[in-house]
Amino acid sequence: MAITKNAKRAIRVSTAKRVVNDKLRRSMKDAVKTVRKDVIANDTKAVAKDLSLAFKALDKAAKRGTIKKGQADRKKSRLARAVAKTTK
Repeated sequence: MAITKNAKRAIRVSTAKRVVNDKLRRSMKDAVKTVRKDVIANDTKAVAKDLSLAFKALDKAAKRGTIKKGQADRKKSRLARAVAKTTK
């Protein structure tokens, strides 16, 4: 248990950050899963819309520091490549 005033504050801050990070990570994962499901189902109309939402969620998570920028770029690249295969 934290004893000093600064340690108690650090616990409060880290708890608040964890809540935000968990929310961003969950929305990011859900968006990516939705795109992957659309790719498997060959639903080209839904893929275009959901891909945009997934990019937005990934960029937001990278901007907030939940994930690193390179990880977001890698995930976006792999999603775009998967979508490109289905639209051929």
